[in-house]
Amino acid sequence: MDQQTIPAAKPIIGEEERDAVDRVLRSGMVAQGPEVAAFEKEFADELVGGRTCVAVSSGTAGLHLGLLAAGIGPGDEVLVPSFTFAATANSVALCGATPVFIDIEPETFCMDPDAAEAAITSKTRGIMPVHLYGQPADMDRFQALAEKYEVMLLEDAAQAHGAMWDGSPVGSFGSFAMFSLYPTKNMMSGEGGMVSCATPEIARMMRLLRNQGMERRYENEVIGFNARMTDVHAAIGRVQLGKLPAWTARRREIAAIFDSRLEGVIVPPIHPKATHVYHQYTIRVAEDRDGFAKTLIEEYGVGTGVYYPIPNHELPSFNLEADLPVTKIATQEVLSLPVHPSLSAEDVERVVQAVNTVAKAGA
Repeated sequence: MDQQTIPAAKPIIGEEERDAVDRVLRSGMVAQGPEVAAFEKEFADELVGGRTCVAVSSGTAGLHLGLLAAGIGPGDEVLVPSFTFAATANSVALCGATPVFIDIEPETFCMDPDAAEAAITSKTRGIMPVHLYGQPADMDRFQALAEKYEVMLLEDAAQAHGAMWDGSPVGSFGSFAMFSLYPTKNMMSGEGGMVSCATPEIARMMRLLRNQGMERRYENEVIGFNARMTDVHAAIGRVQLGKLPAWTARRREIAAIFDSRLEGVIVPPIHPKATHVYHQYTIRVAEDRDGFAKTLIEEYGVGTGVYYPIPNHELPSFNLEADLPVTKIATQEVLSLPVHPSLSAEDVERVVQAVNTVAKAGA
């Protein structure tokens, strides 16, 4: 195979990001400072309807500190999907609380509201759906559940920058919402996370927890962490935030081509109230998914990803018994195709032709 491989994901770093980093380095102020404050304000205004945002060192730190700031702790249960990255459940466990693993909807890959309601107990303090792959979870149903049972609604929006539910942005529903800024996300800061906060109290506690428990130097109010974002990372994030709308439009354009032209696989249906931002374009391959992926890369140079091959509850870190049949099938069938905005028209065509050829050969 002589053709260049099309990667499953590809961070986009241009001269503007390099110039922003150089500007910060020349300033001599590289730790948390004015760039972080500006990034928080711009992110809030652009993506979450003006909600107060707090920048942190990673998405996982954002989940962990968000849960602590919301008062989650030992003895509490938080409902989470098992079909997600491990950070979702890890963050609950790191608070001393118990993650309760919930099955997903087969169409959206997001937490099933009916399964969530069936799992609510007197210990349930929160429900934390994940807007997986960039498609919002059913926030109508989850808001209703949170109100009915008087529990907190929390959002893992790590993959959903700019996604919307019924016209409202994800990150504007829960007591807090976390966005990851890892390099492969729809926008990034090199490393980092952003947490939108529903109340001034949660926002203030987030700021305390990320900075050793202090707002004023040496006046430590609580036991905290060092989870600050640097000005270097914030400068990158500010540039990427400005590019996000065009990148999202390109992701949606590529997804529309896949929707209309892929054959022999199950393409991802979209809820009518959802605006999907396609962090991943995830198909289902009913037979021999791994062989399908192997053929795509070896014969056509098309990279893919499996997110996720092992459900959280089966990881050695949890090793729990749970009857989650839809999750189990998803781990065996999902395959994410390249959908990043750096794909050329020729790349998109190669992906389409490769998937259709391999699907037809396996039929």
